[in-house]
Amino acid sequence: MVAAVRDTVALVLLPVPMLAVAATGGGMMAFAGGGTRRWFGRGESQRAEAQAAKDAAAAAFYELDTAQRDLRISIETITAVDDSAAARRAAEGYASLGRRIDEVSRTYIAAVDAHDLDRDDLDGGTAARARADLNRAKDELTAVGKELERFAEGLGPLLRTAESQLARLAPAVERARQALLAATQALDAVRARGLRADELAARLAALSPELTKLNQGAGQHGVQETIRRADDVLRRAEAVRTEAERLPEKAADIDKRLVSLRTRAQAITTRAGGVEPVLSELRRRYSVACWQDLQQVPDQAADAVRQAETKLREAQAARDEQRWADATSLLATVRALLNTTDEAVTAAGDRLRRLDEVSFDRRKEVERTRFAIRDAQRLAMAGRSTPDPRHARPLDEAVARLERAEAGLEGSRHPDWWHFLTETDAVRETAARVVRAIREERGGAAG
Repeated sequence: MVAAVRDTVALVLLPVPMLAVAATGGGMMAFAGGGTRRWFGRGESQRAEAQAAKDAAAAAFYELDTAQRDLRISIETITAVDDSAAARRAAEGYASLGRRIDEVSRTYIAAVDAHDLDRDDLDGGTAARARADLNRAKDELTAVGKELERFAEGLGPLLRTAESQLARLAPAVERARQALLAATQALDAVRARGLRADELAARLAALSPELTKLNQGAGQHGVQETIRRADDVLRRAEAVRTEAERLPEKAADIDKRLVSLRTRAQAITTRAGGVEPVLSELRRRYSVACWQDLQQVPDQAADAVRQAETKLREAQAARDEQRWADATSLLATVRALLNTTDEAVTAAGDRLRRLDEVSFDRRKEVERTRFAIRDAQRLAMAGRSTPDPRHARPLDEAVARLERAEAGLEGSRHPDWWHFLTETDAVRETAARVVRAIREERGGAAG
């Protein structure tokens, strides 16, 4: 509609050549084609005013047309990026304004078509009506132009956001492409070193359809979706590149861990062989309660080491087949098995040592435990006349528990020294727990 109107107006506003005139005393002008015409009478003044109104209306029309074209670009920018309710309302508002612009444009064209201001027999009354119609059309065009201007100003936040998104589009797509190239090059370099990296190659191949969609562009998939896809491709391609670059280091680390864990398994096997003599000594010198929980340690250690060795062979096979994730998982299982076995084997030796120490002189264990209780009591009383019951109660119970543990040793030919040690351990842990609670509370109050 607007294009047709512009064509019509262009025809209407074709410049009219100035006629050579010569002023005469009677106010007459000579025409090149002969004859005379009165130019400076009242009728000609009204004709000039009507022509001025026509020119002003044409200028208003062109201003409105330009503003509408600019606004259309803004709306297309917003709707290409934003599918929110606000963007939909903006598009609807623009469509409504477009209908209003079509309406006033038709009024303007009708006014132009209705009045031929170049007629020789144009009378003053007709010129006056033409001027009024054209002025009215101009006013309507100007009013709608102001509406358009206000509407465009209201689009500012939406337009800035949309332009920001569009500004991100090309760089985002280019970064994604470069990331894919870098990942491909990293993968080629790894393969050149004899590492297959099949899993990484599969992940990279899975990005091929995404690259195709990126190349198809935002016109087909939308700006936001294209930016999201570009960011996703970038993230996944960089992950492949990073893992490919680290693959030689990972392979070397797995090789090192295989050797280390084999050595450790052999060492634990040797140490596990010493558990049985320790158990014999415990059985000879201490009551059943002191060692019965350790009876299964030799068999459990041997079984755990066998499992670890089996898993090590599986890990070696996975490494040879370059199944890196499987190799890493199997090595973690081996480490856990050996850690558990090492703790059990160590526990047997530690048990004998501690039992020997406490049975020889229990005073050191008692004093150590009483010191922990007194230290907690002093902290509980610091800055107070009476302790907080939350702290005093567990400490009082700890004192009573220590006294019971000591009393349990009296009158027995074979005291349960292990029960005594577990009780003193528990009492010290209670004291430590009270200390931690007090310090946390006072630290929080200071903060």
